[in-house]
Amino acid sequence: MRPADADARGPPPRRGNAPRPARPHRPRLRRGRVPAPRRGRQAGAAAVSAGRTLATARRVLRQLVHDRRTVALLLLVPLFLLMLLRYVFDDDPRLFDRVGASLLGIFPLITLFLVTSVATLRERGSGTLERLMAMPLGKGDLIAGYALAFGAFALLQAALATAVAVGPLGLDIAGSPWLLLVMAELTALLGIAIGLFVSAFASSEFQAVQFMPAVIIPQILLCGLFAPRASMQPVLENLSDILPMSYSVDAMTGVLNSTAVPDHFARDVLVVLGFALGFLALGAVTLRRRTP
Repeated sequence: MRPADADARGPPPRRGNAPRPARPHRPRLRRGRVPAPRRGRQAGAAAVSAGRTLATARRVLRQLVHDRRTVALLLLVPLFLLMLLRYVFDDDPRLFDRVGASLLGIFPLITLFLVTSVATLRERGSGTLERLMAMPLGKGDLIAGYALAFGAFALLQAALATAVAVGPLGLDIAGSPWLLLVMAELTALLGIAIGLFVSAFASSEFQAVQFMPAVIIPQILLCGLFAPRASMQPVLENLSDILPMSYSVDAMTGVLNSTAVPDHFARDVLVVLGFALGFLALGAVTLRRRTP
């Protein structure tokens, strides 16, 4: 039968309830948090990769080369300070020999500590570290890449400073200049490692510079540069025994006075290298993606 015509003054009559088609079965999804990454993926991101480390080092080196002020600070300022010190002790060349040999390692440590800590904070503040760590790039890759890039400048800086001090400035040493170069490079690497570690506790570049009086200057005062460590108060002498710069100064003083390799040179090298690697490991653990 045909349904009745619709009334012009009212709604159309309802038809009978037609059976609805059955809905297809859909499994209910369980709502919750984003699934955590697998352990294998986390381990791969945390492990240090040679390719990622070299890529980070090349990126940092390109940035350093294009920053002329940083290049001048790293390469020219230590040379200027050594020349200034040479003419300060113009009447006592032997005093310049004693102090200048130790400063071959101290000057690179200071400059690289400042440059490394400020550069790391600048990248963290600009969001570069956060973007890099969003990729499959571990903290170890970043720290190792920074250490390689700044270590290349440290090697060039130590070579220039040693060549100028031993050559034109007339630094008179009994041992081999190559031993001075090795210890100067290791001390510069120590400054890089301390700068990377300290940058995690600073929220601005100004705060990074403020760590220098607390971390670097006490080591300079207690390392035996101004007075023999044996003549200090027992508490200060014992404190200087656990500071890495003391072993750097001991090694360079031994090269200054001994024609052969000093007996304690290998020990001093291992201690400074151990401290540098330890601070690099701490820097990788404490590295933060962003500044709070």
